Amino acid sequence: MTNRHATHKAVVDARKAQEQALLLEQLRKLPVVSVACEKTGVSRASYYRWRREDSTFAASADEALQDGTSLVSDMAESQLLSQIRDGNLGAVMYWLKHRNPNYNNKLEVTARLKHEDDNLTPEQEAAITEALRLASLTEDDPSTSSISLPPSSHGTTPTDAADSETVAPDVQG
Repeated sequence: MTNRHATHKAVVDARKAQEQALLLEQLRKLPVVSVACEKTGVSRASYYRWRREDSTFAASADEALQDGTSLVSDMAESQLLSQIRDGNLGAVMYWLKHRNPNYNNKLEVTARLKHEDDNLTPEQEAAITEALRLASLTEDDPSTSSISLPPSSHGTTPTDAADSETVAPDVQG
């Protein structure tokens, strides 16, 4: 590399470092990438390229975004508290609903979770086999001969179960 090229590269690197510093400063004030890019004159493409190519910059940008998010959250809470002091009932309700569990909307969910090791009953296996047959996805269809069903805990394949069980009659379509 010639001395001229080295000087040019140093100038470009210095300008890039300055642009990155300004961009990080903007992200700390307002954590919106497009706004920060617009205010600093840096394209969004450059920002995302810098993130991809420079893990140190990416980490700094993540930290700046977190700082900016915290700042905006603090400002929003300050505004909310001002509204509460002014007697704004909506603000009071919002605060209570989100900060006090006694005022939350409550939803109780009761369920039995199935485990992956739950096995199908012979009737379920037969129904699945019949559904696959009706959809032409069983071994009767040569185009899908590579499809194989796992053996059940009952020692039979779903196809065997279908042969030994009575299944629903064909539906005419």
